[in-house]
Amino acid sequence: MIQLLPQDEALFPDSTSPADAVNYINSYIEKHSCEKMSIDISFMNILDACYVSTLCSTKHYIKYPKGKISWKVSSKLVKEFNKDLELGNSIYNL
Repeated sequence: MIQLLPQDEALFPDSTSPADAVNYINSYIEKHSCEKMSIDISFMNILDACYVSTLCSTKHYIKYPKGKISWKVSSKLVKEFNKDLELGNSIYNL
């Protein structure tokens, strides 16, 4: 099934489990053309959001080195945590 997202729509992982969320987002990145995308993980706690955003940003960077992911998170601490690991493709919004 192909899912088309308008550019102003955010992708919501269908699970609160961080491992399931990573699998869902990475699968979406593999199957769709999504050089620029938005993902809402604001429902996750700080550690889970850091885990998910780091792994998925890496996957996205491998496929789209010039792409961008806009992450909707619940705390600016997620951005601070990932600052040293930054690949240059992540934007964090509260």
